[in-house]
Amino acid sequence: MGAVISLSHSVNFQLLGLLCFLFTTVPDGTMASSDEANRAASSVSKGRYLLHASNCISCHTDFKNSGPLLGGGRAIVTEFGTFFSPNITSDPVYGIGKWTFEDFESAVTKGVSPQGHHYYPVFPYTSYTGITTADLRDLWSYLQSVPQSAAINRSHQIRFPFSFRPALLLWKKIFFSPMKFQSNPEESEDWNRGFYLVATLGHCRECHTPRNLFGAVKTKDAYSGAKSKVTDEKIPNITPDLESGIGTWNKEDITWFLETGFLPDGDVAGGIMAEVIEQSTSFLTPNDRNSIAIFLNSLSPVHNPSFIEQSNIDSTEENW
Repeated sequence: MGAVISLSHSVNFQLLGLLCFLFTTVPDGTMASSDEANRAASSVSKGRYLLHASNCISCHTDFKNSGPLLGGGRAIVTEFGTFFSPNITSDPVYGIGKWTFEDFESAVTKGVSPQGHHYYPVFPYTSYTGITTADLRDLWSYLQSVPQSAAINRSHQIRFPFSFRPALLLWKKIFFSPMKFQSNPEESEDWNRGFYLVATLGHCRECHTPRNLFGAVKTKDAYSGAKSKVTDEKIPNITPDLESGIGTWNKEDITWFLETGFLPDGDVAGGIMAEVIEQSTSFLTPNDRNSIAIFLNSLSPVHNPSFIEQSNIDSTEENW
């Protein structure tokens, strides 16, 4: 009986030794492949988040006509004509499937196509120029994972002389300076994160800032609100001006609005901003929305009389 037990223990130890040998002698390549797969999955996940933070979906998906995700085709009407967003899925014919990462980086941060053509600034590369290389790589990883779409790109309908694309080179020399985002060491980590989200990824100034006759944003009036010359839609002043901006909003008002679309007075966001909230800011983490609020509240107030409610104007006049 003792011999049987001894033999059984011997067999068990031998099996244990064999298992240890197998687990400790797994080829390095297998472990490396696993690490690479984990990194790739992480990059795709980060890229999906960045896609929402950058609000790419709203412009590059034609929701009105039930278009495919990121298949392009959305009409963007401006005073210069109508632009149609391109297909940015990995389809090799109609999308960006033949692009390299370097092509993608040049398009997003410099506004230059793989063929060397200059993009119109309706594509906000003027803000995206600050996106970090790490974030661009994650965005690129996610775009490779999106189902391909064979949606055909539509030609822009732009009036002359704005249809003369080579003139964009001159426009860039005057109004565009490529540069990576640089944090402000005198500000907090949350403030800098908010700065990056608002000024770069979220490209908020592209809509919330008035433009000059050539379509360039008026930097000195950044975030002070704008009015569409086509639809007459007003895009609000988001500086903390007490009369014409969001100076009466506290941090919680801003974060709640970005998450739900509800204004402090109980009204709900409409128009373009409703899309931004649905496809972008509602996907952000609470920390990121908080950082945005911190940054917006730190801006210098810019007074914009066209955004003062008529009732406020009337009551002011009565006090004169």
